[in-house]
Amino acid sequence: MIDVTVQNFEAEVIAASMTIPVLVDFWAPWCGPCKSLGPVLEKLEEAYAGRFKLVKINSDDEQQLAGAFGIRSIPTCILMKNGQPVDGFMGAQAEGQVRAFLDKHLPGEHELAAEAEAQEALEHAATAGDDVHAVQARLADTLAAQPDNDDIRFEYVKLLVSTGQLAEAAGALAPALARIPVALRFEALGQWLNAMEFVANDPRGQWALEQFDEKIGENKRDFENRFAKSRVLIAHGEWTAAMDELLEIIMRDKKWDEEAPRKTFVAILELLTPPKAKPSTEAGGKSASGIELMGKSAVEEDPQAALVSAYRRKLSMALN
Repeated sequence: MIDVTVQNFEAEVIAASMTIPVLVDFWAPWCGPCKSLGPVLEKLEEAYAGRFKLVKINSDDEQQLAGAFGIRSIPTCILMKNGQPVDGFMGAQAEGQVRAFLDKHLPGEHELAAEAEAQEALEHAATAGDDVHAVQARLADTLAAQPDNDDIRFEYVKLLVSTGQLAEAAGALAPALARIPVALRFEALGQWLNAMEFVANDPRGQWALEQFDEKIGENKRDFENRFAKSRVLIAHGEWTAAMDELLEIIMRDKKWDEEAPRKTFVAILELLTPPKAKPSTEAGGKSASGIELMGKSAVEEDPQAALVSAYRRKLSMALN
C-alpha cells in the first residue's frame, strides 16, 4: 500500500497502471467506513500477490485529486488500467464483495503467465540484434500458444515481411485481416506485404529508379508507374521517397485506383509511427487522467515522430 499525493500521482498511479491494475482508495482519517474497508483492501493486496497495486489518497489533503475523479463520498475505490479509470465502487464492502470486484477485472494466474511469456518474447525481439532465427522461433511459438495476442502477431508478421518470407507473412497476417474492422496496424502490414509481393512478382520490381523516372517524365499522370515506383521504394526501405511519390498521385487524382495511393501512404505513416512513450513523472501539465501536475519540463519531440507529423500534414494538404 502506498500513500499518493499530487506530487507522486503520475508515477504511482498513471505510469504504474500501464503495467499493473492500480486500485485507488479515496479515504479520510475521520471516516468510519474507511477504517473498516482499509484493512480489507490491504489484506487482499497481499493475498493477490502482485496482481494489483493498492494506493490510498487522503481526500481531505488531496482535494485536487478527489475533485478530478469526481469523488462525492468516501470511501470510494477506483480501478485504473492503462492510465484510465475502468470501474469502481463506493462505501465499505465485505471481503467477498471486493474479491468479486477484483476478479472481474484482474487477470488470473494463467493469464499472467501468458502475458509474461508474451512480454518476454517481445523484449527478446527488441534486443536480440542479428539473431533473427531465434527471434522468429520465439515469436512463432508464443503466437501458437496465444493466437489472440495481437502484439505478438504484429511483431511476427513484421519480422517475416522484413526478411522476405512473404508467403509465411501472408498466412500469419490472414487472421488479423479477416476481422471487421481491420486494425490499422495490420492494414499497414498488409500494404507493406503487397508492395513486397509486387516487387517479387512484377517485372517492374527489378527496374532501376531511372527507368520509372523516364516513363513518368513522358507523362506526369502515368499513375501506374508512379505507384509501381513507390512500391519499389517501399521494398528498399526508402519510406519518405515512397511517400513523396504517392503524394504526386494524390495531388493529381485522389480517387485513383480506389484510393490505393492514400491507403498506402497512411500505412507507411502507421509503420513509421514510434510506439507511445509511457508517461513521465518529470513532465509538467496534465496527466493521462487530466490531473494538473506540478513541475515543468521542456519536451523534445522524437525526430521520427516529427517526420511522421510533417508527412501527416502533407497528406492533409494534398487531400484538401
